Amino acid sequence: MSTSSATRAARFTRGLKNYWELIKPKIVLLLVFTGVAGMLVAYREAGRAPDAMQIMVGLTAIFLGSAGAEALTNYHDRDIDSIMKRTRNRPIPSGRVGARDALMFGLATSALSVLLAYSLSWLAAAFMLFGLVDNVVVYSLWLKRRSWLNIILGGVSGGMPVLVGYSAVAGVISPLAVFMSALVIVWIPTHIWSLAIKVKDDYREAHVPMLPVIVSQRVGTLCIALTSSLLAAFSLAIVLIVSVSPFYILCALGSGAAILGYSVKLALDRTEKTALTLFKISSPYLTLIFAVLILNFWPF
Repeated sequence: MSTSSATRAARFTRGLKNYWELIKPKIVLLLVFTGVAGMLVAYREAGRAPDAMQIMVGLTAIFLGSAGAEALTNYHDRDIDSIMKRTRNRPIPSGRVGARDALMFGLATSALSVLLAYSLSWLAAAFMLFGLVDNVVVYSLWLKRRSWLNIILGGVSGGMPVLVGYSAVAGVISPLAVFMSALVIVWIPTHIWSLAIKVKDDYREAHVPMLPVIVSQRVGTLCIALTSSLLAAFSLAIVLIVSVSPFYILCALGSGAAILGYSVKLALDRTEKTALTLFKISSPYLTLIFAVLILNFWPF
């Protein structure tokens, strides 16, 4: 390989890495996983074998939609991202991805995600579009810099991948699909607010009114304990909708106890260290709950 070819290859690789970082892959992949879980549950409820091509199209649609939403919100938040220590090295504020390029990328991937979802069902496309509007318009453009309700109302978008996946297969939604979607929505405040306690000085400097920033440490940690209690209880409420295995119950009880235990510890000690620990275990918690849900319906 010539020197010029190697240089171009290295530049292309760096570009891919920058865009991969731009879309916040950890949260995107978690959302994709919840969407695939919705598809697998829909197959089981319909008594159908999973369709590999349908799953691939659905997975791609949810990935592109989630990635597009992240790119668009990062584009809009580039000014406050450049202020906060935690975010100033992200691709746009650091100059590794141009703002206009990120905007075009976000618009293109978002539009493609809706088209792919529509190829599976109109309802899946509707949920995809709703999720994009809620995340980009309601959360980022409207509420993030204006109200502590940003996470409450803007977090509804986090539950849409489940409904996209489920409706892509079934063409309708069911109480179980709504429950799975709501579980993600209920999870979001604990996940985000625990991080906000750790980086509240950043949010305060950027004038972003996350709940832990605008209330006392005592009130903020108590609110997290409340949402964590609701989350732990909600994960068990599925028994009111569908029969689940003892294994699911045990996993929900054990993981819910961990989330609740750390949220109570946070309410008592009110330290950034405990807040960070709670934040770090919240994503594995949601992953575990959805993985066990899949196993409940598909005992491989």
